[in-house]
Amino acid sequence: MTHAPTEPGTSSGSRHEPADAPAGPPPPRRRRRRVARWIAGCAVVLITAAGATGYWLYRDLDSNIKGVDLDKAIGDDRPPRLPTSGQNLLVLGSDSRAGANAALGTGHVSGARSDTALVVHIPEGRERAVAVSIPRDTLVTRPECTGRDGTKLAGAKRVMFNSVYSLAGPACVVKTVEQMSGVRMDHFMEIDFAGFKDLVDAIGGVTVTVGQDIHDTSSGLDITAGTHRLNGTQALQFVRTRHGIGDGSDLGRIGLQQKFLMALLTEIKHQDLLGSPAKAYTIADELTASLTTDSGLASLTKLAEFGRSVNGIDPAGMETIMLPVRYDTQDPNRVVAAQPRADQLWRALRKDETIPASARKSPARGGRTP
Repeated sequence: MTHAPTEPGTSSGSRHEPADAPAGPPPPRRRRRRVARWIAGCAVVLITAAGATGYWLYRDLDSNIKGVDLDKAIGDDRPPRLPTSGQNLLVLGSDSRAGANAALGTGHVSGARSDTALVVHIPEGRERAVAVSIPRDTLVTRPECTGRDGTKLAGAKRVMFNSVYSLAGPACVVKTVEQMSGVRMDHFMEIDFAGFKDLVDAIGGVTVTVGQDIHDTSSGLDITAGTHRLNGTQALQFVRTRHGIGDGSDLGRIGLQQKFLMALLTEIKHQDLLGSPAKAYTIADELTASLTTDSGLASLTKLAEFGRSVNGIDPAGMETIMLPVRYDTQDPNRVVAAQPRADQLWRALRKDETIPASARKSPARGGRTP
């Protein structure tokens, strides 16, 4: 260790005291210098450690995110981008029966499905948004895609919307939505059921209010009318419930999913994440581990940039709409897009315009309450 230089006119044995006198505390200036050097040394160590830890945490979270190159998977046959700075995001909730999802009461169907599909339209200005739910039982025309096994999957008419995901994955769902709507999806995000449960638990639960008792033996949800703080397992039951509300169809479930989405976004916005870095990391870890996005969002940096761009949206002002559908004449257990309302809705999103009142109502409601 390098010693501080001695004061002028002094030596290791001061001429003002006997050489064999016991050494007392160093003079104040020398003591201050030693303390300053000690503090500076500690600061260097802490900064170095924090930098290494921060980089490790960043790499850990960044590597969690799975990305899909939509342009490569879909090709050039896509609708044009919005003429404004508005954006469209497809959000999928997948219910794979494999891995951690197998223990979450997702049923016994093999493979995976996409039980939740939302087209989130963020108009120019980034101060509001609208989420359009596409019922999973909607009959659609599936375009030609590459199947999950890598082989070419021929296009087909009158297939259930949620079967597209199980046969060909998220890129084909994006392609299907784009072709049925004429709306280009700028981004997509997919979160699986296990990750959804862990995310809700990580933020400490979500508060919802329901106007009726809900008892669904299929999903396991059993709550009374009123306000409830749902943990991850209960939240998963809540968004999967269909038999305990309305006519038992998927249309009734959409109402619960939209209600929970608004409650979840409100909860996240109210969380003091900056005041609790450890909690912020836990939430980010749970979210990114279960997240698949397009390649344009598949990094922490890109996700953060997108998050900042929409930070001004108030969840309380976010509008939720169900794609206007009617019951299919050949199969009453399925629905099809109700025209001209569905086209009016998609046209408004393509032009970044206000959605007409007529396009906000669906002939088939499944007995759900507003």
